[in-house]
Amino acid sequence: MLKAGLPFYIVNSLRDFLEYLMNDFVEANDVYIDFLFLGALFWMVAFAISTNNQIKALKKEEEKNRIVVGENEKLEMLVKERTSEILAQKEQLESTVEELKATQNQLVQQEKLASLGELTAGIAHEIQNPLNFVNNFSELNIELISELKEALTSNDKAAASELIEEILGDITQNTEKINHHGKRAASIVKGMLQHSRTNTGQKEPTDINALADEFLRLSYHGLRAKDKTFNADFKAELDPNLPMIDAVPQDLGRVFLNLINNAFYACNERAKNNTQTQAAESYKPNVTISTQNINGTIVVTVKDNGSGISEENIEKIFQPFFTTKPTGKGTGLGLSLAYDIVTKGHGGNMEVESMVGVGTTFIIKLPIS
Repeated sequence: MLKAGLPFYIVNSLRDFLEYLMNDFVEANDVYIDFLFLGALFWMVAFAISTNNQIKALKKEEEKNRIVVGENEKLEMLVKERTSEILAQKEQLESTVEELKATQNQLVQQEKLASLGELTAGIAHEIQNPLNFVNNFSELNIELISELKEALTSNDKAAASELIEEILGDITQNTEKINHHGKRAASIVKGMLQHSRTNTGQKEPTDINALADEFLRLSYHGLRAKDKTFNADFKAELDPNLPMIDAVPQDLGRVFLNLINNAFYACNERAKNNTQTQAAESYKPNVTISTQNINGTIVVTVKDNGSGISEENIEKIFQPFFTTKPTGKGTGLGLSLAYDIVTKGHGGNMEVESMVGVGTTFIIKLPIS
């Protein structure tokens, strides 16, 4: 306020001073002095108004700042609350993800166990054949050894010598056959152990032809053991010049088993439908697995003449938990796992071609190198 009143004070003091010393001068210039007095007065009033406006503006600014500070505090509180909520949701989601992973692993293991269960009947049938040969030739050898003992005690040494040589030859042949079929049984057991053991993901040189042929027969005999009415033709068209490739045989075995089981299932369902519609005589179920070496890629196809898959279902066929089978007959994980094994595990590709009422072909492409 000093700046506002200073000009007025100076003019007023100067006027009093001049009236005291130079009264004539003041009277002669009274109009000018009054103008100076009024100017100082106006200055004081204007400055006071300006100062008052500034004070009001400062108060408004302070009020705004106070409101802003209050809003900031509210926002900080909201941010803290929201952050705590997000962290809680994050922890809950992480927990849910872990539970889902555990559930997924359990489902994968169940699918693997299911495929092993489907193999069991087929393995039992396959292993029975060589064991029958082993038993039969062993019984023959027992009889031949008894004849050999009698020949050794014979008085006719010349005839006995010829008979002994013949018996020993038969025993040798039978023993070779026992050895051959014993190895066949051992290879079947080895295959089962490879399929059931925990997968380490370690790749090794693998004969795709042997794998395809093995699982084609195991699948068929396994299904036959479960359903005596089931019957189908099956054949393996294998490229004899197919090279070995680095692969995980247990995983590829599961892929082949799943595709072949599905093929036989489709044929069986079509056969049942044809029986109901009196068209069974003209339908011959058939499943074919073939291998080829095409431009450095091993192509494995599993073809059936079953019911076929609709275009709508083909688009979802490799999705997890999707199945065209009735409830309780499929987990919906078999083809999804097979697809992941081929594409992610072996850098290959897997496709499907199908026509409703004609059949389905699954095509697996595996790089040789």
